[in-house]
Amino acid sequence: MNNILSFFQESSERVEHFLDKKFVNSSIYTVKLTEGMRYSLFAGGKRLRPALVYASYGIFSDDYDYVTPFAAAIEVIHTYSLIHDDLPAMDNDDMRRGKPSNHIAFGEAEAILAGDALLTKAFEIMSDYTVSPNIPDNIRVNAVYKLALAAGDLGMVGGQYADIAAEGRKATSELVEFIHKNKTAALIECAVYLGGIAGGADDKQIEQLISFGRYAGLAFQVIDDILDITSSSETLGKNIQKDINSHKATYPAVYSLEGAKNKAEQYIDKACKSLESFGDKADTLLSIAEFIMERKS
Repeated sequence: MNNILSFFQESSERVEHFLDKKFVNSSIYTVKLTEGMRYSLFAGGKRLRPALVYASYGIFSDDYDYVTPFAAAIEVIHTYSLIHDDLPAMDNDDMRRGKPSNHIAFGEAEAILAGDALLTKAFEIMSDYTVSPNIPDNIRVNAVYKLALAAGDLGMVGGQYADIAAEGRKATSELVEFIHKNKTAALIECAVYLGGIAGGADDKQIEQLISFGRYAGLAFQVIDDILDITSSSETLGKNIQKDINSHKATYPAVYSLEGAKNKAEQYIDKACKSLESFGDKADTLLSIAEFIMERKS
């Protein structure tokens, strides 16, 4: 476990060094906007999605600087989603990563704009030839397309919409899987896809990586649902039992707490089996899968 925590730390440092230079205020009129973006972007966290980009890329190459723009962009997308998720009209959370949520610290309108700016910044980073001149055009365009799919109405946003629309309704296994396959797993699946195409994976290898990402992403959300019930605000850095109080469609609501744990184990088992053909080259991804199952926050 210590090795994977070190990998997370190295991934985080690499991405934050890159992003620190990209988020510099350019006008006296947008100082607070930049502050709001940086407030959430550099608030800590596991940097799981960048780590997945690096881990999947690492199967094929160890030149991590090459793929850092992709790793950074997906973290920027994730951060925007957290800002918007916390808004009063969405999940109405006032704490994130142990700090006041963005709209509490800066105001609701300012938080919306900070999220909007982060979303568009991600695609600026992905498409900027000056920061990644060696990435071939076809890979760059493919990566932008995949990230747009994962983040939009056919992915994360669609999942968030279904999540909100389902509040107060009786949860079914089909509904819960749809929500979390899109809201959470889509971006995790995209992370391993980006690392794979940047590393030169062939079509079969891409399919295997996507399968890993999908099942690992679903397991991540199951554990998230469980921790919302069993953990504390101090450990998670956010309010707990929000899902229960909002009558959200979650895995424990459908399968029970014990059933949800079994479901997470099944998903992780499928994720790990997806990587069998890579041998020990996939050890870092397998360690991330183990971390997802054992995480406490």
